[in-house]
Amino acid sequence: MPESATILLVDDEESIQKLLTYPLEHEGFHVVQARDGEEALQRFEENAVDLVILDIMLPKLDGLEVCRRLRARSAVPILMLTARDDELDKVVGLELGADDYITKPFSIREFRSRVRAALRRAQLPPAGARSDAIEVEGVSIDLAKRTAEVSGEPVQLTYLEFELLRTLAANPGRVYSRQALLEALWGGSEYRDPRTIDVHVRHLREKIEPDPSEPHYLFTVRGVGYRFREVT
Repeated sequence: MPESATILLVDDEESIQKLLTYPLEHEGFHVVQARDGEEALQRFEENAVDLVILDIMLPKLDGLEVCRRLRARSAVPILMLTARDDELDKVVGLELGADDYITKPFSIREFRSRVRAALRRAQLPPAGARSDAIEVEGVSIDLAKRTAEVSGEPVQLTYLEFELLRTLAANPGRVYSRQALLEALWGGSEYRDPRTIDVHVRHLREKIEPDPSEPHYLFTVRGVGYRFREVT
């Protein structure tokens, strides 16, 4: 995880900007600030950003719309901030492509942990890969290029969607609990709701399944977790 990473911090509250900028700069990160949704998009275009920390409640364009627009053009990790413990905000943010979320108020220790984890995931190559590619039942995953195809057609995945697909497809038939997937994708389950996995699975199904309501690849194991289709 390079200390020179550039972080775009988007929040309209001056106190939050100061509170979060200090620990980030103290650890050697370069912080670019934005105080509304339109400025966030402009700063993103002007800088090579490694991570976006994005408040939901913003002037001009709210954080959810900014997340949607960023995800349409980039796979950069996005950490959403919300001022209230609103499950709908979290779910919508994840559906739009956010990688993680954190609810205010939060400790600086938790904040640092989330930021480090997001940057580490983005910088390190896939762990435990046995080769440069995974081929399972029409799904082709190129680990080096971080690309995926289904029946020969390219599929655009976010960082976490790719990691989820890679983890499950690398061991077809193996059942992963939500806890195990949290460990695999985030390096730990601390601070995270296991239902976050359900949102990412649903999003992944929408991209790889011919009919998401009748999964062909990614199956739910009731009361346990998920598994990828076994090789036949």
